[in-house]
Amino acid sequence: MKVGTVNYLLIMTLDVFAAGTDTTYASLVWSFSELIRHPRVMKKLQQEVTKVAQGQSMIYENDLEQMEYLKATIKETLRMYPPIPLLIPRESMQDVKVMGYDIPARTQTIVNAWAIGRDPTLWDAPDEFRPERFLNNAIDYKGLHFELLPFGAGRRGCPGVQFAIVMYELALANVIYKFDLALPDGVKCEDLDMSETNSITLHKKSPLLVMATQRRS
Repeated sequence: MKVGTVNYLLIMTLDVFAAGTDTTYASLVWSFSELIRHPRVMKKLQQEVTKVAQGQSMIYENDLEQMEYLKATIKETLRMYPPIPLLIPRESMQDVKVMGYDIPARTQTIVNAWAIGRDPTLWDAPDEFRPERFLNNAIDYKGLHFELLPFGAGRRGCPGVQFAIVMYELALANVIYKFDLALPDGVKCEDLDMSETNSITLHKKSPLLVMATQRRS
């Protein structure tokens, strides 16, 4: 398919809308789910966004740099629930040995970002949602730290990572700023189903049913 043809442009446009919305939507659902399960974390995040907002009607992009706990919460969500759990396949250029395994040249390899994020040799209590692990921590998701690869790395990394993160941060910050989130009456936090789907994008298996109550200013 030639660059510039109608079909090429259609496919590229589809990539932008599908990859750019489905993954962000899935990540937001995981963040909301974990915040509901951890009221302490939600309260701490609300305190931060409220302090930074200083009474303004909404959170703006230039407010985000001051929100360290928001960024830590998002990193923790991406660690536990990478939007694309199996990254784009790669091909080894030469024979190589990795962790005792012989990988011949021209072998297709797939990086399991989900397994890396849950590896107990890399993370303390990996199944525990704890944003504090990223406070005063240089680990980032931009491909330089291989223990956190939700967007891949190198030339085959996600080209829209910067745009996606800003969208993610703004959406999460504004919802938390405007609303208190809770489960429907009679549903306990420990009863919330956190099962995952087996698909290209890591979605929550069952819909998140939540009550959103407007916060008092």
